[in-house]
Amino acid sequence: MREMTHFAAEWLRNPARMGAVAPSSAGLARTITDGLSRDSGPVVELGPGTGVFTQRMFALGIQGAQLAAVEANHALATLLAERYPGLAIRQGDAARVHSLVPFEPGTVQTVICGLPLLSMSFAHVFRILRNSFDLLTANGEFRLFTYGPTCPVPHGIKERLGVRSEMHEFVVRNLPPATVYSLRREGH
Repeated sequence: MREMTHFAAEWLRNPARMGAVAPSSAGLARTITDGLSRDSGPVVELGPGTGVFTQRMFALGIQGAQLAAVEANHALATLLAERYPGLAIRQGDAARVHSLVPFEPGTVQTVICGLPLLSMSFAHVFRILRNSFDLLTANGEFRLFTYGPTCPVPHGIKERLGVRSEMHEFVVRNLPPATVYSLRREGH
């Protein structure tokens, strides 16, 4: 209930920045973290919001030292720091992820993205993806979800970065229903 209260307060302050009408469901959290385990890592979460995906990753056994989160919203970053004392939570713009998280370039296995990419400029989305892929291993994966009918990363960005997208799963039990996508470098 506390998460919903925090989410509602932040949504009322800036609905476009929140990008959703409700926190992500447990079903979406299961789908976007599918296949992760305590052996996964490092993992970076962009835009964790109230921490639904974070909670799932901790439940899967991913330790705080192997998980870092970047949240721009001060109130939500504070909430996450209170709930997950071992989590490396960094407040800031996800476009600067490479300088915010405690992981070296080429060492991150997975980036989980909860950001409303469709409400961001092409240039901003490009910087987020470019800097995330700089952190990822050669076969690393960038996972995201959307409420729209197609992958929210424009074709031009995928082409410039040499990445391909693949639809993972449609999650009906989410408000609104969402589709999870995976982005990987070409050839992996």
